[in-house]
Amino acid sequence: MPTPQALILRAPGTNCDHEVQTAFEMVGGRGTRLHLNALRENPKQLRDYQILVLPGGFSYGDDVGAGKVQALYMQHFLADAMRKFRDQEKLILGICNGFQVMLKAGLLMPPDEDGPLATLTNNDSGHYEDRWIHLQATPGKCPFLKGIDRVAMPVGHGEGKFVCRKEWIAKGLEQAGQVALRYVDTNGARGGYPTNPNGAQDDIAGICDATGRALGLMPHPDRHLFPTQHPQWTRHGLKSEGDGLQLFRNAVEFFKE
Repeated sequence: MPTPQALILRAPGTNCDHEVQTAFEMVGGRGTRLHLNALRENPKQLRDYQILVLPGGFSYGDDVGAGKVQALYMQHFLADAMRKFRDQEKLILGICNGFQVMLKAGLLMPPDEDGPLATLTNNDSGHYEDRWIHLQATPGKCPFLKGIDRVAMPVGHGEGKFVCRKEWIAKGLEQAGQVALRYVDTNGARGGYPTNPNGAQDDIAGICDATGRALGLMPHPDRHLFPTQHPQWTRHGLKSEGDGLQLFRNAVEFFKE
């Protein structure tokens, strides 16, 4: 079986592409970092990859809203290429700023005639949140989360509050099994700030599309690849690996099965 290939799409302001590349190399895959403009020049490059990743950072400076400019760029220049990639049963992952891009570009929830069904907006705290949080996974049909239960990861965002346009949309996501990750405390219980660091509706930290093969999440699995990255590893003992690494391993193994 050829080594699964991940395309890590970066834009001006992206700053987590190296971490994602390292993650895939640690689990037997191969990651290639590519600028958005280079993909626009030759969208057929996507055919060579099985996994597409939109990493974290501050694409285009988040000038008109987090991820908005990159989302518009992709909708205008790469919509057909993205659609073909998704329809070929490949995997798409958006982390933090990448989640914001995916949601605003309609890669997770197609918009209706009134616009996007959900968005990521300013944290309730009114400031940038940089802290470690706990997540409860509901893997369902999402390959990225296979075998993952409760994990610890850091967040780093100013616009991470997931909110749906209508309450019934959030309920529909739940019923469809698209709510993949929720903020919880160390015991697995949901709660207010800082357990939920941004005020996200229904404590939602990540969702997948209807197929499960496209996942967007605000926390950073790419920042917990090594056990020593956790600030309390000396207190709780050294694990064999960071909690985030399994997500990337799952993506690679999906194409080895």
